[in-house]
Amino acid sequence: MPEWTPTPATSQPAVDTSADEESVRLMLRVKEGDMRAFEQLVEIHQRAVIGTVARMLNNMDDAHDIAQQVFVRVWRSASRYEPSAKFTTWLFTIARNLVFNEMRRRGRKKEVSMEEDQEEHHREHATSARQNPDNVVAQGEMESAIDRAIQSLPEKQRLAVSLRKDADMPYEEICEILGMSLSAVKSLLFRARNELKEKLSAYLDEA
Repeated sequence: MPEWTPTPATSQPAVDTSADEESVRLMLRVKEGDMRAFEQLVEIHQRAVIGTVARMLNNMDDAHDIAQQVFVRVWRSASRYEPSAKFTTWLFTIARNLVFNEMRRRGRKKEVSMEEDQEEHHREHATSARQNPDNVVAQGEMESAIDRAIQSLPEKQRLAVSLRKDADMPYEEICEILGMSLSAVKSLLFRARNELKEKLSAYLDEA
């Protein structure tokens, strides 16, 4: 297996249908032992995996560690891979299992070590938008509050929100990853959004 060399996780672009078809094609090559195809898969998907895991664990170092484990499992299970579902569904199901195991191992202990990374991301985002200083501060505070509110959600709600918000996944794919029906996922997200609105009410009232 190639050496793990993750790139910084900043944003997580959605994987469209054509990209997913390419991922399946690459994975079938990995199944035949193609190392370069595996490296390409990592390059394509590591940002989304790291970003989603970071949202769940609120710790960038842990996110890189779990992402490494995800791709180790992809490599080790390549011989058994069958393209019966979207590649991203299969990939994020592996990520879900590892993340939930880690959350249970640490006893849902809250982590705060990502705050500096988040603040830096907010500053870069605000600067690129050329906002005035007051808006930069307000937006940074709002985004930090959103991050904290998402961190307080139960694990399934948090993952559903992250997959929907960060990975831009359709409801049907989230259903497969969480092993839930469409109505259950919609209900889960509805409750999560209501909880987020309640937790962010002070900021929403000021807007």
